[in-house]
Amino acid sequence: MDEPILDAICEKLRHKIYIKGSNILYNGGLVEKMVFVMHGKLESIEGEDGIRMSLTQGDACGEELLQWCLENSLLYTASRKIRFPEKVLLSERTVRALTNVEVFSLRADDLEEVIIRFSRFFRSPRVQAALRYESPYWRSLAATRIQMAWRYRKNRLNRKRAASQTN
Repeated sequence: MDEPILDAICEKLRHKIYIKGSNILYNGGLVEKMVFVMHGKLESIEGEDGIRMSLTQGDACGEELLQWCLENSLLYTASRKIRFPEKVLLSERTVRALTNVEVFSLRADDLEEVIIRFSRFFRSPRVQAALRYESPYWRSLAATRIQMAWRYRKNRLNRKRAASQTN
């Protein structure tokens, strides 16, 4: 990222400390911020399958908010801006502090402001691909969905075999 973009993001960051056992995101709750881990350890528990992933210094959670903001950012008309409040992002995981954790937090409104200000950069296909394919969250989500599809197909084939053997 260019220096002006990083500066704009840094201006919006808020320093926070979560105590051991605190939930930062919870499954089914609103994703209202991105969190960048500075010190401490978090645990991300994915949806119904309960796939666990450890997050430590240098990791982030809530990165799905970036993609969501890119897809649902404000539309500007000549005279006013229009929001789409009925569109919300719900978390598909729970993120919990395993230790006391020091983070920098970026609220959704602040992220959206940065995206609008530097929309040309964030809309580039190269940046879009990096956001989608290099994110551990999206990789984990894709792996989970592939596993679910494989299990569904396997169960369906087993049912077909069982039905054909009884006939």
